[in-house]
Amino acid sequence: MYIEQGYKGLVDSWRYIVGILAIFIVWQALGPIPLVAAVAMKEGGLSALMKSDMGLMSELLGSNTFLFLMLLTFVFALIAIFLVVKYLHKQSIKSLTTSRTKVDWKRVAFSFLLWASISVIFVFVDIYFSPENYEYNFQLVPFITLAIISIALIPLQTSMEEYLMRGYMMQGLGIITKNRWFPLVFTSLLFGLMHIMNPEVDMLGYGILVFYIGTGFFLGIITLMDEGLELAIGFHAANNLTAALLLTADWTAFSVDSLYKDISEPVLGWDMLVPVFVVFPILLLIFSKKYGWTNWKEKLTGKVLSEEEFLKLDN
Repeated sequence: MYIEQGYKGLVDSWRYIVGILAIFIVWQALGPIPLVAAVAMKEGGLSALMKSDMGLMSELLGSNTFLFLMLLTFVFALIAIFLVVKYLHKQSIKSLTTSRTKVDWKRVAFSFLLWASISVIFVFVDIYFSPENYEYNFQLVPFITLAIISIALIPLQTSMEEYLMRGYMMQGLGIITKNRWFPLVFTSLLFGLMHIMNPEVDMLGYGILVFYIGTGFFLGIITLMDEGLELAIGFHAANNLTAALLLTADWTAFSVDSLYKDISEPVLGWDMLVPVFVVFPILLLIFSKKYGWTNWKEKLTGKVLSEEEFLKLDN
């Protein structure tokens, strides 16, 4: 009963409205202040800010500095989520994270290692079969700097997105609507649409949103089926961390000093759709076998208990 964990705090609808507003203000208005200030002090920085040109901002600051300041906005937002949950809802971070008696870090590690391994295999298999599409991009000092920033901050960035989408909003919407399917659909669509400003959407077209929305559904499904955020947190961190360290391109959100650079012409192909329609279902099967998932229909589309029903069971 992961969604019902929200009942362990205060669940008035107005609290979720105020909480979401507070989180987004910190994330989108206050969090970017260091990045905006750093860019503004550079020659041509004001023009880059006016155009919201991320590529130019990265060029002005250097890719690693830009990445650090950009990821810092997510750290501020994660802190905001925790403060909202603790002080506005009087809810514990543990109950926002999982329905288990304690956070299962083995689940986080398993999901992380599984998806990181698959991602690394995918990258190097493609490099092996299509070497003309890649350029070896390794530079010792920039790569070490990138690794330190990425390992320190990317798990916080991805955790912020999980705590907001599959955590705070999933619990809040589930409690308000008293069902499971609406928060799953809503947060999955929102997760995909929030990536619409990514530079790869400009290059590949809106079809790439199928991947982002599909990923949102996958993360939502494993959260509801496993009754906690642990698997989603591990998967998301592995996805973004391997992407940053292994492979970059001039047209991606993480245009950094990665190990390899994709120099091919950007095309929306099968490689963007295979994870959603082939790999993710296989991962669901693996997780379900390992953790004994059952009663899929009820967990994904069933009703959410009332506060009285949940507290009676919980006691």
